[in-house]
Amino acid sequence: MSRLDGKSVAILATFGFEQSELEQPREALAQAGARVHVVSPEADAITGWKGSDWGGAVPVDRPLGLADPGDYDAVVLPGGQINPDILRTKPEAVDFVRAMWRDGKPVAAICHGPWMVIEAGLAEGRAMTSYPSIRTDVENAGGRWEDAEVVADAGLVTSRNPHDLPAFSERLIDEIAEGGPYARAA
Repeated sequence: MSRLDGKSVAILATFGFEQSELEQPREALAQAGARVHVVSPEADAITGWKGSDWGGAVPVDRPLGLADPGDYDAVVLPGGQINPDILRTKPEAVDFVRAMWRDGKPVAAICHGPWMVIEAGLAEGRAMTSYPSIRTDVENAGGRWEDAEVVADAGLVTSRNPHDLPAFSERLIDEIAEGGPYARAA
């Protein structure tokens, strides 16, 4: 039996996601036994960003309008500058993240992904990290920014950049396997 058998994870993304920040956690979660869906405001496929140009297309498993936060045990928010900047302007995307958090499910964001954490109102009082260029955004939202490869605070998992993906994925898998922040508080 794998650590995440029976668990489902949403990766919330749109055009311009950092290619590795979607693909590597998706692979790690699947290898741990989770069912992983790419959830997006788009219906068919989304294209990532790799290096200094567009990357490859990734199929959308579930359009955001049809995705129910109750069907998932965690949500992953990949970075890249474009992806989270677009998503944070979509009320249904922000509501999806809020619902996951409200229900005590892990929220994991990497690179610029913490912009979604900020937009959802989840940063205040939380230890977090991010890509260094949005440190001020995290701090202005009330987050306690740390320069570390992964920071976990009661179900909120954050990392700085693609180099941190192994630690990010490992900590996220631990959070899901432990049942989220509410399970540990009980």
